[in-house]
Amino acid sequence: MSRINKNVVLALLTLTSSAFLLFQLYYYKHYLSTKNGAGLSKSKGSRIGFDSTQWRAVKKFIMLTSNQNVPVFLIDPLILELINKNFEQVKNTSQGSISQCTFFCVPRDFTAFALQYHLWKNEEGWFRIAENMGFQCLKIESKDPRLDGIDSLSGTEIPLHYICKLATHAIHLVVFHERSGNYLWHGHLRLKEHIDRKFVPFRKLQFGRYPGAFDRPELQQVTVDGLEVLIPKDPMHFVEEVPHSRFIECRYKEARAFFQQYLDDNTVEAMAFRKSAKELLQLAAKTLNKLGVPFWLSSGTCLGWYRQCNIIPYSKDVDLGIFIQDYKSDIILAFQDAGLPLKHKFGKVEDSLELSFQGKDDVKLDIFFFYEETDHMWNGGTQAKTGKKFKYLFPKFTLCWTEFVDMKVHVPCETLEYIEANYGKTWKIPVKTWDWKRSPPNVQPNGIWPISEWDEVVRY
Repeated sequence: MSRINKNVVLALLTLTSSAFLLFQLYYYKHYLSTKNGAGLSKSKGSRIGFDSTQWRAVKKFIMLTSNQNVPVFLIDPLILELINKNFEQVKNTSQGSISQCTFFCVPRDFTAFALQYHLWKNEEGWFRIAENMGFQCLKIESKDPRLDGIDSLSGTEIPLHYICKLATHAIHLVVFHERSGNYLWHGHLRLKEHIDRKFVPFRKLQFGRYPGAFDRPELQQVTVDGLEVLIPKDPMHFVEEVPHSRFIECRYKEARAFFQQYLDDNTVEAMAFRKSAKELLQLAAKTLNKLGVPFWLSSGTCLGWYRQCNIIPYSKDVDLGIFIQDYKSDIILAFQDAGLPLKHKFGKVEDSLELSFQGKDDVKLDIFFFYEETDHMWNGGTQAKTGKKFKYLFPKFTLCWTEFVDMKVHVPCETLEYIEANYGKTWKIPVKTWDWKRSPPNVQPNGIWPISEWDEVVRY
């Protein structure tokens, strides 16, 4: 009997041990492994833990840039958006207190950082150290567009992009250069023939499809997933700039050819006008930026930028365009407060609005408001003496940044089509006599204002 009892007891102990072992295996599989991130990578769009390739790539890159004093800051739009949404969590996080990788472990092919090139003092040897840390790096260079206007320096190459790959994840380091308008610019990522097109999925890069221009961001240091990084103090402002950052250069080569054919006017009067026009443009930009109203160079001012990279000395005014949906009721008051009294107002907000302000030295600021139709855009004009209306038709266009008289300003991206609509195919030939009612090829009659509305639509 005692022997049977011993066998029963042994069997019960064996069964209990097996059950406990099975429970441990179940607990580990369904709780501990999930907590540590082992089970998350199987689901689409899930976040990966600290052992992920992308987090290790970012960590090594930050170690590299920190040790080599490379002035970088995070510009990856996806991560900046996440940080902005969870900023209180990020702000209250200290280094080493993170238990889960939340931001840098979001699945993606690249992580984008910006390099402030003018602050970088130790470029030599950077590649070698990166490669010693396990990175495969690619350097993209091209000529410096800031020197295109100087014959002796034109063609000098500068770094534009670095791509450093660690295993399956790549760091895209966008090189930001200072421009004279106190903004930051990056170049086009153009692959040369010898570069391996399969090095990374280049088409997925968010920067480099075209040159870009950005406001100079104020930076702040934060701890993200246990790593100390610099980010823009206003992350969403930077993110919102990205899709509208496209930049086009002044055509310096064509401008030099223009001045070889048509000598530049360097008389005292011409120089004085250009100085006054530049100051007026700067004041207008400051006023409109303060209002939050986007604008672009239009008419003769746009022609001067595109044809000769300068203000046309015989134009006698500064011309800007504004989309009517961006009109603000306090715009006239804002310009008057800036010292620019209203010279005339034609039209009304719903139809053919045009404003003109008087600057110093008899230089005038004309603002044309543009209206969008299904297949074209237009701005209006009014003849003060008769009340006749005119309409100027333009093909649809978008806005790009450029640099003009040491300023970052907008111009139509489709500049040639815009210029030809306004000045025809012969826009390269200077014309000093211009009748705005007859000369433009895109002008057409648009009726006449009723006498009952004259007090509203004609003011000068």
